[in-house]
Amino acid sequence: MTDVDPNGPDRAARRAFRSTRVSLPDGSRPALVTVTDGRIDAVLPHDAPVPEGARLADFGDDALLPGLVDTHVHVNDPGRSEWEGFATATRAAAAGGVTTLLDMPLNSLPPTTTVPHLRTKQDVARAAAHVDTGFWGGAVPDNTAELRSLHDAGVFGFKCFLSPSGVEEFPALDDAALARAMTETASFGALLIVHAEDPGRLTEQQPGPRYADFLASRPRDAENTAVTRLIAHARRLDARVHVLHLSSADALAPIARAKADGVRITVETCPHFLTLTAEEVPDGATEFKCCPPIREAANRDALWAGLADGTVDCVVSDHSPCTGDLKTADFASAWGGISSLQLGLPAVWTEARRRGHALDDVVRWMSTGPARLAGLTRKGAIEPGRDADFAVLAPEEAFTVDPAHLHHRNQVTAYAGRTLHGVVRSSWLRGERIAADGTVAGPTGRLLERND
Repeated sequence: MTDVDPNGPDRAARRAFRSTRVSLPDGSRPALVTVTDGRIDAVLPHDAPVPEGARLADFGDDALLPGLVDTHVHVNDPGRSEWEGFATATRAAAAGGVTTLLDMPLNSLPPTTTVPHLRTKQDVARAAAHVDTGFWGGAVPDNTAELRSLHDAGVFGFKCFLSPSGVEEFPALDDAALARAMTETASFGALLIVHAEDPGRLTEQQPGPRYADFLASRPRDAENTAVTRLIAHARRLDARVHVLHLSSADALAPIARAKADGVRITVETCPHFLTLTAEEVPDGATEFKCCPPIREAANRDALWAGLADGTVDCVVSDHSPCTGDLKTADFASAWGGISSLQLGLPAVWTEARRRGHALDDVVRWMSTGPARLAGLTRKGAIEPGRDADFAVLAPEEAFTVDPAHLHHRNQVTAYAGRTLHGVVRSSWLRGERIAADGTVAGPTGRLLERND
């Protein structure tokens, strides 16, 4: 694939962007968006004159969206860069309309559990990032004393597991350790983000290719029980907690009640839980394996209802790639993770439009919501004062997913061969084009810290 020249004619101090469908906080309408030095300075009527000296990009009827914000990406760099890496992950993000991502603290070596480990990761990412990139810290049993210093160093919050993470260098928190970590994060107002599966409700899966066996080994009750524990701790400590990658729709009702009671809890789900179903997963097809698992169609319908009523706050990828050899045909031993960073927008839009949702709903779930979660006040919306980060989408155009055309380091994806609606024409970061028609410019992303 060829690269777009980042120093070519698309670079300008003043820009103007015109479309008949600009997704704004109060809905989509024709508009002209003006930009100075990478920041939006005005949203004008569609037929407004282009400011003197500004370069115009007119997208016609293609939709101009705020760039997506993906707060759940496993980049695995350094240490397991053969699984992914900052160069390939952020290139895939740019090609898919994602202009900001936050990297998870595990699967890299070292994990982001101390300030020196954070600096190591930042040093690797700095010259490689094609999109703006920030970092979560990690909360593990032996680093409670490190959390405040990591917070002061700019991480966006702290990730923990209640069940085994899959890598030995990032152990899970038992209930006492969870309470200690949450007490500490609450003391300085930090966000604790949680892989919520109760290990006592998980059962040992027998080796084999049957998806039904894998699904049975990680029942909904494991998530439901863990979420109930989180709510109780958050209520008692007045802590901020976030439920990662919710798969069990049964947990939506207690989350909604907790929110109504003032508990500071938020929740995300993922494209694969909204677009795929257990009934369609072939035996041996471990590209569909993730934890928690893809569940039945009726559960998927209930997750969509939770999105529609606002119980679910955002949709993010949980991009968790690996090398092809780790996706064996045995669901017990295969690595668990779905690769979808480049495909999240069309995957969710395809199902959303089928269910009667508008593109503005997808923007709220995949851009505005994640930006709000992370406190990224300059991201997530097209309005004056925000960064001029955009995704240009042809919503009605369809394509068939060819793994060979993905920028992920390993082209293993559960979406292979699927026909999706929504072609990302281009992506723009602070007013500069970073991707066009699947080709991506050289790295110009910045490293972000909390409150950037």
